[in-house]
Amino acid sequence: MAMKELDPLLHSQLRLAIMSILLNIKEADFVYLKEKTESTAGNLSVQLEKLASAGYISKNTDSSGTKSRTICQMTDIGRQAMLEYVETLKSYFAGL
Repeated sequence: MAMKELDPLLHSQLRLAIMSILLNIKEADFVYLKEKTESTAGNLSVQLEKLASAGYISKNTDSSGTKSRTICQMTDIGRQAMLEYVETLKSYFAGL
């Protein structure tokens, strides 16, 4: 029996870290995600864009203050993708 493939979009260390953070909280802003993942701003921006393009997260920019603030939330599609990723990982360990 062939093993199910892990979602390559979630299999990146930084994207998986972002999704893991968003799985546990309603929303997070760019600065918070940057601090928690210890990522560079450029790399974080690229990875957030990949997740948003896949529909796994939503990104909204709030420009009402003196500085604009990007807020990210996991979508239902992203939550389902994470659950499937975890179940696939569990299936890898079930055969040990």
